[in-house]
Amino acid sequence: MGFVQLADGELNYQLDGPEEAPVLVLSNSLGTDLHMWDLQIPAFTKHFRVLRFDTRGHGRSLVTPGPYSIEQLGHDVLALLDALHIERAHFCGLSMGGLIGQWLGINAGERLHKLVVCNTAAKIGDPSVWNPRIETVLRDGPAAMVALRDASIARWFTPDFAEANPQQAKQITDMLAATSPQGYAANCAAVRDADFREQLSLIKVPTLVISGTEDAVTPPSGGHFIQEHVQGAEYAEFYAAHLSNVQAGAAFSNRVLEFLLAERRV
Repeated sequence: MGFVQLADGELNYQLDGPEEAPVLVLSNSLGTDLHMWDLQIPAFTKHFRVLRFDTRGHGRSLVTPGPYSIEQLGHDVLALLDALHIERAHFCGLSMGGLIGQWLGINAGERLHKLVVCNTAAKIGDPSVWNPRIETVLRDGPAAMVALRDASIARWFTPDFAEANPQQAKQITDMLAATSPQGYAANCAAVRDADFREQLSLIKVPTLVISGTEDAVTPPSGGHFIQEHVQGAEYAEFYAAHLSNVQAGAAFSNRVLEFLLAERRV
């Protein structure tokens, strides 16, 4: 664990894996922290120096007044890379992390080797979804976060997985209850306002898109849209709801590694 000093506060990060290995950045979903990637670490650190961080407003990172923007969160990633003297890295982001990955691919592709975006879309939801949630969280505070936690199990995992793995599901959803209401609401606004549908063709780095077959938050149609608009993008789909990295586990990790370790085809 460590902290990087940004202009307005500290960003919490963790590095695992061989110091000399290429860097792979992992970016968490809305309402989770860097530990949402714990399942991937044993496999990923065999090949990469893995850099995880708590997105602004989450975990142990800074909570600043909202609303935030995906551009702002993307600049946080670049500041983290700069502070750690990392010129280029692979990037894998899920949901909101996938939006950050799209922004980086569009605006800072020179800092990326390869890009993986998971359980995401070029535009996620609309104001009718996000504004009531923002209002409720800011009004009810921690109580609203607990209510969101209880509702999130059905969004994040299929019923059969949640029933068979109750402790694993609880460990992930408890992250949501522990998230700062102010930080969560500010990040909801960032997701609400992001729309990369007209910019995806600007992504030139090799890209893999991953979807979950049962994902009601970001259905496979959103993943197919990204793949169709990013030249040469690959696509993979797993039986999973919104957190495919947790539910698909080893299959998810293996597909990401297959993509990242493959020689680039010209």
